Amino acid sequence: MDDKLKKHVDRVLCDMEKKNKKTEIVGAMAVQKPQEWALNPAKLVINKEAFARGAFATVHKGRYNDEEVAVRKLDWGEDEGGFLQRDFQREISVWYSLDHPNITKCIGATTLMVGSSACVVAEYVPGGTLRSHLKKFRETKLKFKVVLQLALDLAKGLSYLNSKNIVHRDLKSENLLLDKNGRVKIADFGLSRLEASILSEMTGKTGTAAYMAPEVLESKPYNKKCDVYSFGICLWEICSCQMPYSDYSQMSEVTSAVVYNNLRPQIPKSCPSSLAKVIKRCWDADPRKRPDMEEVVTMLEAIENSKHHHGCFCFSMPETKYIGS
Repeated sequence: MDDKLKKHVDRVLCDMEKKNKKTEIVGAMAVQKPQEWALNPAKLVINKEAFARGAFATVHKGRYNDEEVAVRKLDWGEDEGGFLQRDFQREISVWYSLDHPNITKCIGATTLMVGSSACVVAEYVPGGTLRSHLKKFRETKLKFKVVLQLALDLAKGLSYLNSKNIVHRDLKSENLLLDKNGRVKIADFGLSRLEASILSEMTGKTGTAAYMAPEVLESKPYNKKCDVYSFGICLWEICSCQMPYSDYSQMSEVTSAVVYNNLRPQIPKSCPSSLAKVIKRCWDADPRKRPDMEEVVTMLEAIENSKHHHGCFCFSMPETKYIGS
């Protein structure tokens, strides 16, 4: 090899080495760069007593930067390969990016804390769960304008999620919170999705049975229309102030009847036909016949803007019935 060629080869190799080193440095910086949602654990104060418990978590009141917050401490046990940690970070990143008045705001999270896999910090919503609120009105029922307000809040929040191609998969009144003004906020959707994913590995299903669409109960492929079905059950619950299928002792009976006999809760006779139509369309057995949540919002707004004024729902406790196959 002559001197000129040797110098050229040496120069190329030197340039390649510099480029590789630069790539390694950039890559390392990318890995080490803190996540936007990462919080400083030193600034987080968590009350010892939990006010709620889930399959993999306890929820506590706390303070972060002197702001009252809700802290969800998660512990999934063994995490071989770090899969749960990566799923967790992905879900938190999505939740953190969302901004809607009917979605609880994710303030951030900390990971690798002693005694738990992670802590998630969200805005504190003081009104409790929608389920607890509805229990207070089992006899008196809600005024129609309140029913519409709650339904629209939930529909708008869910429509926003679906517009981002996010499927909640575990929508139920227990996962819906009320703020100090009585407005609905969909709570901890990212963690609900993550917990549902973990549970599905054990059960083959995601979500809570009474709210689950037939295609989910059958472990068939599903999309955002499964959330529309769950919304239909939630809307019925808001109207009736009762738990769905409460007259059944075994949930296995319910799931079988929902899939094979088109079982649904009975819509009270006093429910306005316009609202009953929304409920029926949402819980249709065929996902293709269910409306998108954007359309649901439009239908509910049309009812709200109609000239008819309603008082409150007054009816006896509804019973579950078959609505045809």
